Amino acid sequence: MDAGRLQQVIGYRFAQPAMLAQALTHRSHGTAHNERLEFLGDSILNFVVAAELFIRFSDAREGELSRLRANLVRQEALHHIAQGLCLGECLRLGEGELKSGGHTRPSILADALEALFGAIFLDGGFAAAQQTILRLYAGALSEVNAKASGKDPKTMLQELLQARHNALPKYVVVSTSGAAHDQRFEVECVIPELSLRTIGSGSSRRVAEQQAARRACEQLRK
Repeated sequence: MDAGRLQQVIGYRFAQPAMLAQALTHRSHGTAHNERLEFLGDSILNFVVAAELFIRFSDAREGELSRLRANLVRQEALHHIAQGLCLGECLRLGEGELKSGGHTRPSILADALEALFGAIFLDGGFAAAQQTILRLYAGALSEVNAKASGKDPKTMLQELLQARHNALPKYVVVSTSGAAHDQRFEVECVIPELSLRTIGSGSSRRVAEQQAARRACEQLRK
């Protein structure tokens, strides 16, 4: 995907193309990289998400709002959005990162998305950054449950099964792939009593287990 297509996908066109280029440049590529933009974008993202949650959940307490925000701005959530944008195809990486698959690494993609938010702020102002963030987060925000979001998927699945008097799930690593510094895990969540099996994947066993548990919860709630 080229930069023009990316701008169509995110719904924002840069007045300063160089700003976009910097946001998409990893430090391994050169000195004009995106780390400062990432720092700025991280702060903007946290504020926009916090403000939106404050408005949407007027009865939620501070602790609940904090947990909601943490879930939405964590690396896994950013990585998911970046994958949906095919952001990795646009990144400028050094030779070493290219060879090691840096364009798919969750940390690099999450950082680049934050840098993109920072670049939009500098290019078009706060309103432009806010609109872009809310547009990209529309799906995630629509799924937020103020009462349940403080619990991770594995905990929610456990409580759901206990409420139904079912046995607890088992998590089995199906496969691992990638270099030692960039491994990919695939984990299966198995609930034999219900003949239910779901698969999750991620950059760590924990992330993969959480994804598998989330999918199991979705299946049980249908």
